[in-house]
Amino acid sequence: MAMNMLSRRALLQMAGAAAIGNSTLLQPKDSLAGTTGEAAVRPFRFHAPQDSLDELRRRLEQTRFPERETCRDWSEGVPLAALRSLVRYWRTQFDWRRCESTLNSFPQFRTAIDGLDIHFLHVRSPHPEALPLIITHGWPGSILEFFEIIGPLANPTAHGGRREDAFHVVVPSLPGFGFSDKPRERGWNVHRIASAWTELMRRLGYSDYVAQGGDWGAWVATRLAQQRPAGLRGIHLNLPLVIPDPIPASGLSPGEQRAADSVQYLRSHEFGFFEEQATRPQTIGYALTDSPAGLAAWIYEQFYEHTDHRWPLSPNQMLDDITLYWLTGTAASSARIYFEDANLGPNGGVVELPVGCSIFPYEIYQAPRKWAEACYPRLIYWHELDRGGHFAAFEQPRLFTQELRACFRLLRDAPAKPAETAHLPRKETP
Repeated sequence: MAMNMLSRRALLQMAGAAAIGNSTLLQPKDSLAGTTGEAAVRPFRFHAPQDSLDELRRRLEQTRFPERETCRDWSEGVPLAALRSLVRYWRTQFDWRRCESTLNSFPQFRTAIDGLDIHFLHVRSPHPEALPLIITHGWPGSILEFFEIIGPLANPTAHGGRREDAFHVVVPSLPGFGFSDKPRERGWNVHRIASAWTELMRRLGYSDYVAQGGDWGAWVATRLAQQRPAGLRGIHLNLPLVIPDPIPASGLSPGEQRAADSVQYLRSHEFGFFEEQATRPQTIGYALTDSPAGLAAWIYEQFYEHTDHRWPLSPNQMLDDITLYWLTGTAASSARIYFEDANLGPNGGVVELPVGCSIFPYEIYQAPRKWAEACYPRLIYWHELDRGGHFAAFEQPRLFTQELRACFRLLRDAPAKPAETAHLPRKETP
C-alpha cells in the first residue's frame, strides 16, 4: 500500500463542498433554530485545537513498538512493518485539516435527545420531493465514511442521476462516537438509539422516511423497523442480520454452508476485538485513549480484514477515521456499544416492513437469500455485487449510491406487495 501518494478517492474527498453540488443548507424553519430547550437544533462546526494535533505528533514520535510478529501474514494481527508505515505517514504526511475542511463543508448540527446531545449531518436536497433518509454507521466507522455518497444522494442531477432518486440525507453520529455525547449511564443500546433516531426525524419535520445501516447501523435500522414508528416506510441493509441461532448442523445448501463456515471462522479467528469490547470496554479504552499507535492498530486491523483488497482504503481514508476517534477521545465510549448489546444473538429477528439488502462479496459473511427471506417477509430488493466489503460506502461509494437508489425507488414508485422482490442480475446463492 503506497503511503506517499493520495488515492483518486482521497482527491475526490478534498472536493468536499463541491461534491454536494447545489444541495441547500437548512433554513431556520428546518433547523428549529428558534426553538429553545432540549428540542433546539443547533449548528455545529469542529476545529481541532492545534495543541491537540501537536500532541498527537509528539506521541507518534515516541511510539514504543513491540518486536516483529513470528509469521509472514496477518494471522497474529497487524504486522509490524505495516503499522510502522501507517504511523510514519500519520506523523509526517497526514493532514487532518483537509478532512476537517470537508467535514465542515456539510451542514452539521447537535440536538439533545433523551439526555444526550446527538451530532448529525443534515443535507437537504434541492429537489423538494426528495425522500428523507437516515443512515447509521457502525464501529470502527463514523460519519466520515459517507462523505462521498451524500452529494450524489442529495443532488442526483448534479451527479448523473435522476431527480426522482433524490434524498434529504440525515447522518447521525452514534452516542459515544464522534461529536455525539458520551453516555454517562447504562442503557444506550441499539433499541434506545433507534428510538432516538425516531425523535430526531420527527424533530426535523420528516413524517415519511426510510433508513439504512451496516454493522451496528444494521442493528439500529433493524430495531427501528421493528419499533415501526409512524412514517418509516422501509429499510436497506448491507449486513442482513439473518444468521439462524443455532445454525442447523445438517441439511444446508452449498450457499448456506459457506455462510455457516464463514460465521464459524469469524467467531474462532477474528472476534478478539468483539469479546474485549463486549466484556471490558473500559480496560481496552485506557490503552487506546493513551496510545495513538495502539488505536491505529486496533482500527487498521478491521479495515484490512473486512475490505475488498482489490480496492483497498487509502491511508488518508483510514487515518481520517482513526484521527476522529483520537481527537474526540471516543475509544472507550464507542466500545461500550458492544457491552450494552452483548446479549444480542446473531439474528436480528423478523422485520415486517419492506427490507432491501445489498450483499457485498467481502462482507464479514455472505448472507444467503433463503435466510433473509425467513426474517424479512417483505424482502423487496436483493442484489449480490461483485466488489466491495464491510465498509461498503467507504470502499465503493458509487455502487453503494446506486444500491440505495434502486432499493428505495421501489418504495417511491409503487410500494411492494408482501411477497414482491426486485429481480436484478446477481450471483445466485444456492
